[in-house]
Amino acid sequence: MSLEGDGTRVVHAGLPEPVPGEPFLPGPVFAAPYHLDPVAGPAGAADGYGRPDNRTRRALETAIGELEGGDTLAFASGQAAITAALLTVLRPGDAVLLPSDGYFAVRAFAAGTLAELGVDVRTAPTAGPYPSFEGIRLVLLETPANPGLDVCDVRAVAEAAHAAGALVAVDNTAATPLGQRPLELGADLVVASGTKALTGHSDLLLGYVSTRDGSLLSGLTTWRAQTGGVPGAFDCWLAHRSLGTLDLRLARQTGNAAALAPMLAAHPAVTGVRWPGLPDDPAYPVASAQMRRIPGLIGFDLGSADRVATFLRRSRLVFAATSFGGLHTTADRRAQWGDDTTPGFVRLSCGIEDPDDLVADVRAALD
Repeated sequence: MSLEGDGTRVVHAGLPEPVPGEPFLPGPVFAAPYHLDPVAGPAGAADGYGRPDNRTRRALETAIGELEGGDTLAFASGQAAITAALLTVLRPGDAVLLPSDGYFAVRAFAAGTLAELGVDVRTAPTAGPYPSFEGIRLVLLETPANPGLDVCDVRAVAEAAHAAGALVAVDNTAATPLGQRPLELGADLVVASGTKALTGHSDLLLGYVSTRDGSLLSGLTTWRAQTGGVPGAFDCWLAHRSLGTLDLRLARQTGNAAALAPMLAAHPAVTGVRWPGLPDDPAYPVASAQMRRIPGLIGFDLGSADRVATFLRRSRLVFAATSFGGLHTTADRRAQWGDDTTPGFVRLSCGIEDPDDLVADVRAALD
């Protein structure tokens, strides 16, 4: 039987076949060494040493892989996953094209480590225009972009990049695999932080890379085994446990954003509201055609750092915190982290609170 519904898929992803007396999701396996076959050594069993081998981690990778539609490797954080992809693919003399409005830590890594290794680092806005892809080894897309929430047509960019001989990676952190499946749109790699909406409980760090390309998977597997950026067994178990509510959490977060964004757009204290689900948002035409659901992230401007601080102090439900996609509504002023934004730009991540309560609280804080 084909499991098509998102709620069904996330609840059953990566689970073993039912066995009487066994739990639905087996508990975490904590081990550094395992018993080896005295004759065959590591070839005698699936697990030999905890850095490359852990069955709890493999179960999570199977689950995420089912959702993304490709083979998946889990990493210790989203940054570990994306840097592994960059350093596995790129060599001195290669050129990489990054989003100029994407995650600031990736741009900092590229401007530092990649440039020092002799990689030609170029940037372009997520919404375009894009330069020629001739001579580019890897195009990294982040859509929706963090924090500005612009989007790009993954299929169109992938076709143009492939025609020029470039690989395409898509950061799927904001959308999650329930929002879009970049591998089906032509991407060669998906990278993401599972810290955020994927696991959604603000209690672990996780990253992953998914691909359908066997050679890329092999290189990434070797890279992870040799550099050791693996997540722990308990974090993997927590992440797998949390996947079961992903569909429900995303639905409420999107619903809260749909209720909050129009109120923000109409409020006199707020300017520059961005949410790809608003029909008049610049990203709406592409997002509504490409994405299966819009994430609960909203961008807006309060004009100054002091006004942002006042808003956060006065709100009872919006926690001042970085990261996004969790159960609790959070917001932060992005300029303080190094994003190229105005001093009063706020990234707000809708949680799963009651929408009426959240709208009333935010309006009261703004008023």
